[in-house]
Amino acid sequence: MSDTAVLLTIEDGVATVTLNRPDERNALAEPTADRLTQLFGTIAESDARCVVLRGAGPAFCAGGDVAAMVNGVDSDLPPTERVGAIASINDAVAAVRNCRLPVLAAIDGPVFGAGSGLALASDVRLASPDAKIGFGSRRLGLAVDGGVSYFLPRLVGPSKAKELVFTGELLDADTARELGIFTRLFERDSFESGVENLVETIAEGPTTALAQAKRLIDRGGDGTLEEALEREATAQGLTSTTEDHAEGTAAFMEQREPDFSGR
Repeated sequence: MSDTAVLLTIEDGVATVTLNRPDERNALAEPTADRLTQLFGTIAESDARCVVLRGAGPAFCAGGDVAAMVNGVDSDLPPTERVGAIASINDAVAAVRNCRLPVLAAIDGPVFGAGSGLALASDVRLASPDAKIGFGSRRLGLAVDGGVSYFLPRLVGPSKAKELVFTGELLDADTARELGIFTRLFERDSFESGVENLVETIAEGPTTALAQAKRLIDRGGDGTLEEALEREATAQGLTSTTEDHAEGTAAFMEQREPDFSGR
């Protein structure tokens, strides 16, 4: 599979990662997942300040590569050795989740299975009315994957997560928004401009402060309040040394909008 299965552009502080197998509904074949992980490593070394994850064509991501699954049905390998593609998908999900920058998933079509894991691993999920999401590994006789068992209960609660997985229900954009799975729903005509405006707002923000805030929120459910307060104090100390903090305080005193540089 060529490197064009996943594309990366970085412009004006925004890294755009595009799953680019529209004829396969952007299914996560093993090389595609590996390429996704590789590109998130490239982003980590770049001057990007925000990441947008999206799919080419009418689907965001159809999940795992079913054709590869069919070929593996009659495999003589034991279950513990049939995890090549799963391991690659897991690495890709972890790369999205662990990216230090804000990651926004722009979802303009259906997303299923492991693709849902990629979406849920993103910090923010922006949807058009054409977006749909399902956790229906049930249909393939498989357990959930792609981190769904970790992310989904934290968003909707354990009982609702089980219901969605047990039934394989495909949620429309309105329902997913009501459940908090999609964080924002745009009208059809305003989807691209809405995504662009929100991405621009985040990319123009104080990059180190937002990265630290992301880390703090991701860890917010771990441990005690006292531990959270200690982590916040450390992060405040770190961000207080940045150029963006100096600019923010100066802008506040001068009653103007800050012009953050990301440093």
